[in-house]
This record gives sequence, structure tokens and C-alpha cells, in this order.
Amino acid sequence: MAKNPRPLLGLAAGVAAGLVASAAMAAFQAQTHKLLPDSGNTDEDPATVQAADAASEIVTGDPVPDAYREQAGQVVHYLVGGVLGGIYGVLAEYKPEASAGFGTAYGIATSALLDEGAVPAAGLAPAPTDTSLVTHMYGTASHLVYGWVLESVRAMIAGRG
Repeated sequence: MAKNPRPLLGLAAGVAAGLVASAAMAAFQAQTHKLLPDSGNTDEDPATVQAADAASEIVTGDPVPDAYREQAGQVVHYLVGGVLGGIYGVLAEYKPEASAGFGTAYGIATSALLDEGAVPAAGLAPAPTDTSLVTHMYGTASHLVYGWVLESVRAMIAGRG
């Protein structure tokens, strides 16, 4: 346990860092995606858009209109990134070892929990056993970028414990 944890600073730093890390992750994915073989699943909406649809259907009874689908998916991406960043920021205040690997351990944990667990369990992606190795590696690498940038920005704002 840290000697003098600062949970509010950790939360603020984590949310801000999570948003920046989400942008870095999106940029990494946009460039890396060009190198990947064509999966043939061009008709399938990304999990973030499917999640936005689910939320929209709960609130309005209708899916996100076509004109706003891409933006709605981005909102979900940044919302999740900010929330996970806030959790990380508070966690790092109480348990500095949470920043192991300069945030990459947290990045791998988010990949395992989200890409391999929660997203398929929610029906927003195929089961891990039905997903190609290339897709698994792409997701893990993306979350490594997220974790590293998350800790970089969090440490600049809140300092290293």
C-alpha cells in the first residue's frame, strides 16, 4: 500500500490518461490494421458500435442511426478507455505495483478481460476459440499500447509512486 495515496488525483490522472491512451490505441489500430490479412468480416460492426446500438436500444428503443454509427462506436471506445484509466489511476495510488511493466501488465489484463472475456460473453464478438491468432495478437498489441501510454500520461500528471 502506498504511504499517502491520493485517490482523487489518481482518478483524474487516470481518466485523462485513459482518454489519451485510447487515442493512441486507435491510431495504432488504424495503422496496424493495414498490415493485417483481410478477415472477410466486412459486414460485421465493430464491438464498440454493437455496444452503442445496445445502449441506444435501451434508451430510445432504436439502434444508432446509420449517420452516427462510427461516432457512437468512438464514444464507446473512449468511454471505456476513460473508465479503465480512472480505475487504473486510483489503483496505482494505492498499489504502485499495479503499474508493473510501465502499464503493460494492466494493458494485457484489459485485453484478457475485455477482448477474451466480456466482449465475447456479451455476444459482441466471436468466442476466443473462434478467433484467429492474428486477431488475438492484434488485440493484445493494441492493449499493450494502451497500457504503456496510460502509465506514461498518468505518471506525468500524478507522478510515479
